[in-house]
Amino acid sequence: MKRSSDRILTTHTGSLPRPKPLAELLVAKDQGQAYDAATLTAAVREAVRDIVKRQVETGIDIVDDGEMSKPGYSTYIADRLTGFSGHAPRKPPLDTAGYPEFNAAMVRMTGPQILRRSTCTGPVALRDRAPMEEDIANLRAAAEEAGAREVFMTSASPGLVTAFQPNNFYPTHAAYLEALAAAMQPEYEAINAAGFVLQLDCPDLAMAHHTGFQDLSEEDFLKRAALHVEVLNHAVRNIPADMMRLHICWGNYEGPHDHDIALAKVAPMILKAKPAALVIDAANPRHEHEWSLWRALKLPADKLLIAGVLDTSTNYVEHPELVAERIERLAGVVGRERVIAGTDCGFGTFAGYGKIDPGIAFKKLAAMVEGAALASERLWAKPKAKAKPKKAATVRAGSGSRAKAARRKAPARSRSAQRGARRPSGRRPR
Repeated sequence: MKRSSDRILTTHTGSLPRPKPLAELLVAKDQGQAYDAATLTAAVREAVRDIVKRQVETGIDIVDDGEMSKPGYSTYIADRLTGFSGHAPRKPPLDTAGYPEFNAAMVRMTGPQILRRSTCTGPVALRDRAPMEEDIANLRAAAEEAGAREVFMTSASPGLVTAFQPNNFYPTHAAYLEALAAAMQPEYEAINAAGFVLQLDCPDLAMAHHTGFQDLSEEDFLKRAALHVEVLNHAVRNIPADMMRLHICWGNYEGPHDHDIALAKVAPMILKAKPAALVIDAANPRHEHEWSLWRALKLPADKLLIAGVLDTSTNYVEHPELVAERIERLAGVVGRERVIAGTDCGFGTFAGYGKIDPGIAFKKLAAMVEGAALASERLWAKPKAKAKPKKAATVRAGSGSRAKAARRKAPARSRSAQRGARRPSGRRPR
């Protein structure tokens, strides 16, 4: 995995805006409606090629396929694994549950979340490698054509799957989690074998506290999250740490977020995860202040931060100077080489859902690139050479205006003294 060795590198969290025709095909397939498989395959391939090219042209250093083939970052697994069926209604997040008018207004703006959230109703196992292999082939071809410098690919962590697809089959949560880890391991290793950096999406370690696992106490949630990290580490045991990044967030939506668990409570746990890079929120109003936490936490020497410098829940375009400020203050704590500029979350978390305009999304990414350049210019600026102190002027004896005046007066004093010396003793001068 590349580091910011001579300038601040840029990346993002994964999902990017999908073309509308592709989003409609993905939703139709997800809803069990009629669609043309060949048309979908071609549309995905073209969309991946276009989105990779656009990332490179924008100046993004570490790019991906924008999750073009996936209906949702956490729900796509239902088509790749056995054991899932039906639909489990979404639990309203705790922070928005008490605001029905706000929720209705957001639906008008973002569209409804109609994607299928399956339930585990049978043994979980890998069913079909073809979608995974197509994703890898599409991204490899697009990256080579665009001349991308480094590539990553996202994949759902076992814990994330449990937060979105509830268990109605396994006797315990741990048994369900372990079965998912075994089923997802081939995908993790295939991404790594392709030479891509593997990003493990793990909002279950933060967001699930007020969403999927909202019925748990904070203490029980933290115990569950620690188990998720332990099982995840086992699933990626064959992959080098520096070829992995782990993404946590508190939900990619506009809302109060006043039920978010603090980063301080989950950070010690996520630092035990094997991936070398942590992709974290650092721009939204609820979590921006947490950059200072790394002063006390002391980021381990083998870890780096991919810090969100763009808020992905608003169409505001961040000023490049604000982006640079966010980068520089974090670099001042953990070191410039261990900071990569990123986004709080994705720009296309679910197909056909979201309020961020595609054009504005890329305008925000361009602002990130510009801000990273500003930060780099200052962080790698060569210190100015100190000016040599000027030597004090040496004043020779008898030099200067006063001395010259004294010399002009000296003869007169001497003549007066000589006349006084010739006067007879005791005689008054006239």
